Amino acid sequence: MPAVTVENPLTLPRVGVPDPAGDTPRPVIGVTNAPKGFEGEGFPVHRAFSGVHPRHLDPFIMMDQMGEVDYAPGEPKGTPWHPHRGFETVTYLIDGEFRHQDTAGGGGMIGPGDTQWMTAGSGLLHIEAPPEHLVMSGGLFHGLQLWVNLPASDKMIAPRYQDIGGGRITLLTTPDGGALLRVIAGELDGHRGPGSTHTPITMIHATVSPGARLTLPWDPSFNGLAYVLSGRGTVGAQNRPIKDSQLAVFGKGSSITLAADTEQDSNKPALEVVLLGGRPIGEPIAHYGPFVMNTKAELQQAFEDFQAGRLGVIPAERV
Repeated sequence: MPAVTVENPLTLPRVGVPDPAGDTPRPVIGVTNAPKGFEGEGFPVHRAFSGVHPRHLDPFIMMDQMGEVDYAPGEPKGTPWHPHRGFETVTYLIDGEFRHQDTAGGGGMIGPGDTQWMTAGSGLLHIEAPPEHLVMSGGLFHGLQLWVNLPASDKMIAPRYQDIGGGRITLLTTPDGGALLRVIAGELDGHRGPGSTHTPITMIHATVSPGARLTLPWDPSFNGLAYVLSGRGTVGAQNRPIKDSQLAVFGKGSSITLAADTEQDSNKPALEVVLLGGRPIGEPIAHYGPFVMNTKAELQQAFEDFQAGRLGVIPAERV
């Protein structure tokens, strides 16, 4: 970890430091632990948003850290065919390979550093699974899946699939080169990531070198979240401690601050953190299983449409 990197971050464009005169640092509201669980056919996950009130997450619904797990031959697992409606799924892979296929014609293989962005919209069926050669060989698997809500006006739009190769991610650094910032979607200090979103969000994977500190400008209309993939550090001006599998929730303001501890574990040489921000939608949510709608009636309709085969038919060769 990580897959997309550069030898010398100082060769990259740099993010400006917020002007202290007009900046309002965001306080840390809380730090929560992500409990372990299992998803799909049984691959291990950490539930990043567990225990956090939805008002701090909007427009995000769920995020799972998949792995990090070193599979023996025959052990790699994925998800069976299943439906979605009303939101977008974002799969960001750090180690391993995953193949996606859906009934709207989207799909492909992603490897380390790649992202698959699926807008479920009005509904489809999809499957995510490791390729056969990886099942046979085993190996390291690690990634994230994020669910981004859609506003009521977009919940029934046509499905769409985006394949975002790691080479397309926008790479930035801080003035001293102490952090490598991978902008997957949204904007940071005028630099845009490649992901196209219906709901305005920012998604960044940051690697912060031991002892380095960064303060990033953050859209005041967005919420602010920081999830630690590995390593140890602090968040906020209060230097609140944070470590792997923990989520920090920021309050209102125009910048966020985090830092990496000077001493890190030998197998985790830096602070790896995913930064998320989004403009809250502020609409009622009816969420159950693979559907995220606005009302119970819409949720019931989604289940009826799925049972009636209106969300797509599994291709014969994959039945």
